[in-house]
Amino acid sequence: MEYVYAALILNETDEELNEDNITAVLEAAGVDVEESRVKALVAALEDVDIDEAVSEAAAVPAAGAAAAGAAGAAADDEADDDEDVEETSDVPDTTDDEDDDEDDASGEGLGELFG
Repeated sequence: MEYVYAALILNETDEELNEDNITAVLEAAGVDVEESRVKALVAALEDVDIDEAVSEAAAVPAAGAAAAGAAGAAADDEADDDEDVEETSDVPDTTDDEDDDEDDASGEGLGELFG
């Protein structure tokens, strides 16, 4: 990943993406540079417009979030319809208790991850 970061830094500073420049950035960051990986990166990025690629990559999550939001709204509408049916039922609703347990369990993992 640090090789890609080096290329992004060079692109941002309008420096040429070549083996020497990428190697210099990586060495300055204290990375043990593998010459074959530098050559492969330079070859792979030869015909790539990095600014355009970054813009497209940023647009994909935004489009996905919009689609997820629309799907979530549709699911909420369906859930509202289901709640009307469940309220008339004599069966006790235990799903809320189960969801709370799951939320607690997943939160513990994140807390352990970040200390």
